Amino acid sequence: MIRKFAAELLGTAVLVYFAVGAATLSFGFGGAGLSFAAGVVVTALTFGLVLLALAYVLGPISGCHINPAVTIGAWLAGRIPTTEAVGYWIAQIVGGILGALLLWGTFNCSPIYRTSIQGLGANGYGSLSHIHINAGGAFLIEVVMTALFVFAVLGATSKTANPATAGIVVGFSLAIVNLVGIPVTGTSVNPARSLGPALIVGGTALSQVWLFIVAPLVGGAVAAGLHLLFYPRSAVEPLASGAVPARSAE
Repeated sequence: MIRKFAAELLGTAVLVYFAVGAATLSFGFGGAGLSFAAGVVVTALTFGLVLLALAYVLGPISGCHINPAVTIGAWLAGRIPTTEAVGYWIAQIVGGILGALLLWGTFNCSPIYRTSIQGLGANGYGSLSHIHINAGGAFLIEVVMTALFVFAVLGATSKTANPATAGIVVGFSLAIVNLVGIPVTGTSVNPARSLGPALIVGGTALSQVWLFIVAPLVGGAVAAGLHLLFYPRSAVEPLASGAVPARSAE
């Protein structure tokens, strides 16, 4: 169990460090130049490809949830027990905070970095949204995107799915929702990914982070319901869930 929790902590920290790092470089430092679309593509692909790689590395250990929304979906779908789900949530939140701290420490080595200017890839609505979407719209799109993503995760790790391609499905699903969501909210679909940067940036980002905790969890619950509708428990072999079904150590 400790190996599983450690894998979830490490995976979440790595996802935040590299993917949120790409977002900060693209939109905070202007690494994508004058093209907002280029920054969206770079960030979305980074999120997807990092998760894809982690799925095959950490999937055999913990299932590679690295996202409290995925864990709540797996828990409600009967994939993991409550005690394990709670341990995953704690590990993911700690990992998200550590990853954000490490990223902040890295950027602070640059003389041109200011947290109040470049930020740290925090999510937001209103003035923090590229299209200035309000809280209701942000909540709705986060629920929809998370439901789609977690539904893809649960489906890709079901008994009828091919384990060899599960990581690809999950990674590209995350990239797809980021392509749509980045201009709207910066795309959360992952409370741990949102909380770490918000704690460091503070201000409005921190006051709005509640939405990016609650909405993804609601989306994960919706995904679990959809999964049980299309994949009844009697037809699905219980798995550790996540991007790749966990396997026994050889």
